[in-house]
Amino acid sequence: MAPLDGTRVVDFSRVLAGPLCAQTLLQLGADVIKVEPPAGDLARSAFPRKGEISGYYAQQNSGKRNLSIDLNVPGAQEIALRLCDRADVVVENFRPGTLASFGLGYDRVAARNPAVVYASISGYGQHGPWSSRMAYAPTVQAETGVTAITEQQFGDPDGRPRTDSLSHADVYAGLHAAIAILAALHRRNATGEGQYIDVAMAAVMLSINERVHADLSGENLGAEVPILGATDCPFFTGPGGETFVSPMSLVGSESFPFYLAAMRRPGLAEDPRFRTPEARLRHLDVLHGIVQDWIWTFDDMASLDAQLDEAKIATGRVRSVEGIAGSEWAAQWGATRTVPDRAGGEITLPAAPWHFSADERPPARPDLPARQGEHNQQVLRELDYDDAEIAAFRDSGVLVQPGAAAG
Repeated sequence: MAPLDGTRVVDFSRVLAGPLCAQTLLQLGADVIKVEPPAGDLARSAFPRKGEISGYYAQQNSGKRNLSIDLNVPGAQEIALRLCDRADVVVENFRPGTLASFGLGYDRVAARNPAVVYASISGYGQHGPWSSRMAYAPTVQAETGVTAITEQQFGDPDGRPRTDSLSHADVYAGLHAAIAILAALHRRNATGEGQYIDVAMAAVMLSINERVHADLSGENLGAEVPILGATDCPFFTGPGGETFVSPMSLVGSESFPFYLAAMRRPGLAEDPRFRTPEARLRHLDVLHGIVQDWIWTFDDMASLDAQLDEAKIATGRVRSVEGIAGSEWAAQWGATRTVPDRAGGEITLPAAPWHFSADERPPARPDLPARQGEHNQQVLRELDYDDAEIAAFRDSGVLVQPGAAAG
């Protein structure tokens, strides 16, 4: 058994935060049914593509069953409600109030299924002055200080504003929603009662910023704080031309002695250029050059790593995604998996990021993104609709025909 074996999730979400949340639950063993509107999830059109499948869509939706219905057509809302009646979890990431306008808000769903755990992911929460604002990762990251930090540390040399290309706000919000859902399921096991979960991307981005306390304290945090902010994580070139980074600052009073120990040069601490953090900052290029020249005395990265490790200096090579996926670590861990691209090829995707000692990963299932509406008939039969009713739904336009959007 997988940890969430027997748990049913109804996924009304699209693009990233909600789909990633539901995908995380699927990787833990849940049966996830993605409910998709006629226009399809916008992610289905994302590039790059292999065969008829968007890799972006596949990464967040492979393995989910797909029910595609038009909630504007009479009868469709009752299908969705019946599906929620049998759900353990409902996930959605529309603008606040959207699903409620279709009669699928938490209050109505919970009135029929009090045990349901219903999670809504939005930019700024379901209530309050910003609740109705549109929210995407770049906008939320800008609003919560992340873009300012990125600009301060890695600003464009031409002075143009710069944002991160990765959608941190969506990803972290999806993961925090999954954590909250697991906690609510645990509580439900004890009480039999479900509950509503309101996840705000903006609040998530504050919670994952480990330096918020420094910005908000208003206290003098010491002379080394601004110094370290400018010099954290030096980069070096290894004996074979590898670029690597260390989290150990050359300037900080706690970390500078580690480099002296690694180089076997304790006397450098008495050099006037390197006696204090301020002095080391003024002569940082010289100090970096001394360490770099020492690095080049090694024959290979393995022998260098051994001496750095002895001195408690961690390192990480700057690799491409292809580089880490092809590493011996990735092979040992099982860090990637492949799914068919429906054209005779394969798409490589990340695998689940955990191993359990007492539980297995989810059992084998068709691990590929379903075509839109691919499981319409299967899901409706599980909801006790007969063939005549299913045919009527198809004829009236309630059901979107399978394959309307490949994905």
